Amino acid sequence: MIQFIEDHHDDHGAEPICRALPIAPATFYDNMAKRADPSHLSDRAKRDAELKPEIERVFEQNLKVYGVRKVWHQMHRESFDIARCTVARLMKDIGIEGVIRGKKPRTTIPDKALPCPLDRVNRQFHAPAPNVLWVSDFTYVATAARQAMLA
Repeated sequence: MIQFIEDHHDDHGAEPICRALPIAPATFYDNMAKRADPSHLSDRAKRDAELKPEIERVFEQNLKVYGVRKVWHQMHRESFDIARCTVARLMKDIGIEGVIRGKKPRTTIPDKALPCPLDRVNRQFHAPAPNVLWVSDFTYVATAARQAMLA
């Protein structure tokens, strides 16, 4: 919304656009001030800006395989005082994640040649009385035998 207001505030003004959208004009002006002068940012935002490159550096140095826990431990070894949940939040913001061992289970292999099963309730999931209409979806259940086959 901020970008939309910024794009159109020269033509229509910020206040009329803010009245039409669910946003206060003060929020728009505060955002613009923070973009113009980063010293107006909150302490958390300033610290996040300092830590994001460090988290990326640790992730890159470790062949892009470290997850949150290992990045957090490495940051502590390098004397960064940072919480694990902060590392998780910043890694998510950056868009990086560690490597996950194993394969994801392939639950459904559709056969396009087969017809779809009939819709026996015609998408009307309302029963006139208890135990009259039962609907279930048995897609995937992990079992010990299945996990042993994947290993």
